[in-house]
Amino acid sequence: MTYGKKLRDRIAGPGTTPLIGVYDMYSASIAAKHYDGMFVSGFGFAASYYGLPDIGFIAWPDMVAFVQRLRGAFPHHHLLVDIDDGYVDPEVACHVVEGLERIGASGVILEDQKRPRRCGHADGKQVLPLEEYLEKLDQVLATRKDLVVVARTDATDEHDILHRAERLAATDADVVLVDGVRSVEWIKRIRKVVGDKPLLFNQIAGGKSPRLSLGELSDLGVDVAIYSTPCLFAAHEAMDSALTGLKAADGRLPEVDPASGIGVQASTTLLERNIARDRLVPQSVGV
Repeated sequence: MTYGKKLRDRIAGPGTTPLIGVYDMYSASIAAKHYDGMFVSGFGFAASYYGLPDIGFIAWPDMVAFVQRLRGAFPHHHLLVDIDDGYVDPEVACHVVEGLERIGASGVILEDQKRPRRCGHADGKQVLPLEEYLEKLDQVLATRKDLVVVARTDATDEHDILHRAERLAATDADVVLVDGVRSVEWIKRIRKVVGDKPLLFNQIAGGKSPRLSLGELSDLGVDVAIYSTPCLFAAHEAMDSALTGLKAADGRLPEVDPASGIGVQASTTLLERNIARDRLVPQSVGV
């Protein structure tokens, strides 16, 4: 069974499938303890790899290399990858999708933003003409073999949101995402226009969308939930707190509780899991 089919089957099952945003191998190691699905977040990757905001700085070879490392360490996990606008050109988008499927990605998200792009929960987003995006999406769909493809719109005009969601649902994309949805009522309206097509909802702390549980999302007919930044923002808060404390203590490290604290032993134990896992060769490479 390919990675794409495994994710597609999981999405088709009952309830809402959660995918946790990871931004480096360490955050992925922690996420893997709790969830069986990861979301390779563009927001997190831009922040961790470049120290830059999510406005289009990611170079596709960097993203592909990261996903390859993830798949090697986590052969059993679902990996949904944010590829922004496909890195501008349809030809590049298809090349990236082909490469990601070859190394074992489970799926990709392709958005309809025009450059300069922005985080889906930021103001000032602009979208491509719909037909231009649909042409790019069709080329990606024709390129993938079994990879899950999520068609995403960042439309903000109310009429355009529903029109684009309906048009995306009519394609061969596996899932539809409208990013930056502002209310439960709008989730219901979008759910209605996409019909039977699986629907994805993106939650980000401090973003524009309501904070909803998996049970609430399931009741609303949402099939997939991506959590883009819980690891990144938790790390930000914890590191800032730790260094503030270190400065206040004149450089003296705090005591570590061997039973519950994070020190060299706990960290090493976490990472040893990555070399102890059974390795699988991604079936998409044809081995």
